[in-house]
Amino acid sequence: MSDEINDEQKNESQCPEEPLYDVLIPPGVPRSVIFDITKKFDVEVVERKQVLKFANMDGDERELLAFRARREVSEQVEKYMIERVRAFIGE
Repeated sequence: MSDEINDEQKNESQCPEEPLYDVLIPPGVPRSVIFDITKKFDVEVVERKQVLKFANMDGDERELLAFRARREVSEQVEKYMIERVRAFIGE
């Protein structure tokens, strides 16, 4: 997954008074986890271009999904997503 704030990017274009942050959804996260998070938290699912920097994808730019929310919510979402994915794979 990711470090908490490192994978989040501030997006001030929608609401200058309260900046929004993106929590990237790594490829392979089960849809059930994504749906659960959208019901449990006040988030918007958005598409975001991201340059990939690993294996044979170094430098490739891909459209990834992200949860967009206020900072406090985005931190909770990232923690919850990691817990749910670990439970899903049985760690």
